[in-house]
Amino acid sequence: MSFEPCYRLMIRRSMETGTKQFGMCIADDIKGFADYGCMLEVKDVKFQPDGRSVVDTVGVSRFRVLSHGHRDGYNTAKIEHLEDQKVDGEELAELQKLHDCVYEQASTWFTSLKDNMKNQIVSHFGQLPEKDPDIQGSASGPVWCWWLLAVLPLEKRAQLSILAMTTLRERLSTTRRVLSLVTQDQCRQPYI
Repeated sequence: MSFEPCYRLMIRRSMETGTKQFGMCIADDIKGFADYGCMLEVKDVKFQPDGRSVVDTVGVSRFRVLSHGHRDGYNTAKIEHLEDQKVDGEELAELQKLHDCVYEQASTWFTSLKDNMKNQIVSHFGQLPEKDPDIQGSASGPVWCWWLLAVLPLEKRAQLSILAMTTLRERLSTTRRVLSLVTQDQCRQPYI
């Protein structure tokens, strides 16, 4: 939901320019917003009679902030788009194994969730995406990794550090550790 007029203006401008995109960063007490963020593409906007807007978006790319700015009441930035470093040969074969292992771990974790939690996730984020046929086909890596990052119980700063990573290996290794910790926590929860 967008409440403030300045953000409604930002959304309107992104729609009028045809890009239908804007950047989103988490707040930072010192700089105003973090040094890394995600470009969001507007899928739908519903304007409410009371002036609010419901904006449906999907993340399309990552960026690093080069400089901070301000325009008409909202934050702006000059950015540099991030892309994962590609690998090949034996390194790619090892990466594929890690990818498949972490995907299975993620699938097992998601399947093990209580139905009410699973239903909430599916209703908001959709199902766990299938594995991508080419793990390096996208500049930001497999879609399922980003879905998982959105649904895992992580603090925003931890999500931000994963968002900033530019190697799929590092992101998958970190995700594997997080899944191991989350799974251990689940085992300690009483069954209801």
